[in-house]
Amino acid sequence: MNDVQLHPLKFQPILKDKIWGGSKLKTYLHKETTSNQVGESWEISDVEGDCSIVANGSLKGTSLKVLLEKFQENLVGKQIYQNFGNKFPLLIKFIDAKENLSVQLHPDDKLAKERHNSFGKTEMWYIMQADQDCGIIVGFKNGIEIDDYNQALQQDNIEEILNFEVVKPGDTFFIKPGLIHAIGKGVVLAEIQQTSDITYRVYDYKRKDSEGNERELHTEEAKAAIDFNANNEYKVSYTSAENKKTALVENEYFKTKEIKLTQSLTLDYSTTDSFVIYMNIEGTTTVEVEGFTETLKLGETLLIPACFNEVKITSKNATLLEVTI
Repeated sequence: MNDVQLHPLKFQPILKDKIWGGSKLKTYLHKETTSNQVGESWEISDVEGDCSIVANGSLKGTSLKVLLEKFQENLVGKQIYQNFGNKFPLLIKFIDAKENLSVQLHPDDKLAKERHNSFGKTEMWYIMQADQDCGIIVGFKNGIEIDDYNQALQQDNIEEILNFEVVKPGDTFFIKPGLIHAIGKGVVLAEIQQTSDITYRVYDYKRKDSEGNERELHTEEAKAAIDFNANNEYKVSYTSAENKKTALVENEYFKTKEIKLTQSLTLDYSTTDSFVIYMNIEGTTTVEVEGFTETLKLGETLLIPACFNEVKITSKNATLLEVTI
């Protein structure tokens, strides 16, 4: 691999069967699987034990870990490599909830470092498809204190204090650490998050697995992590525009923008000290990068290494999410 050069990178999806998963990742996003219980497609991952493998070009078969060790700042950007070294900082997913996910939340960097020697988990959701009247749980119905929360746990009526929002395609939510949340049944979404797989599950509808066991809850661990004030800051307000970038979520961990395409668009990344990720959430797009051309279909993800300065994207009808740091 010594003389192999970087190129735009597709990765083999890492498909995860889940108790709540369904078949839409197969039928809607065309992921190759025979399972009808796939809940997640990990598009780009550097989670321990689930490292992405390149699926295209001269680097096909190479792990993301090896790419980082070899190409360093040329892959991710100078500042990102200084901050994260040989650890890719984001986890990129598509999620299909045939059934409700557990009600859960994630720790912030400080708590995750103390408890798990891990990054925290800041994330966002972009709704791609939702069945009639389906939605998500996000935050509490009203501002509550820990005593109210403990009482709801003791009386086994936590569902009554949770806020449910019906969703439609394009709805975007910022899920910061400490915000209680759950993806509801009938929803497919794109998820961008810090590289972390730490989740505190607080309620799971008394579901049982194939062996008759209820899944583990993390009731006590969650109490120190819940932000009872994080109640009205989750839904992102934006107006889509054709053939230009629309900012969705920007924070210290990632920047995500929507690009709706009806023509060719040439993007200059010469001053962007970061890799660029495209998630194709509608239509088909052609991506041209300094001598390389890739077709990006619905449900596919492409990583543009930081060493490339110009990208041309072309489609008569497509929507991309652009993710950088």
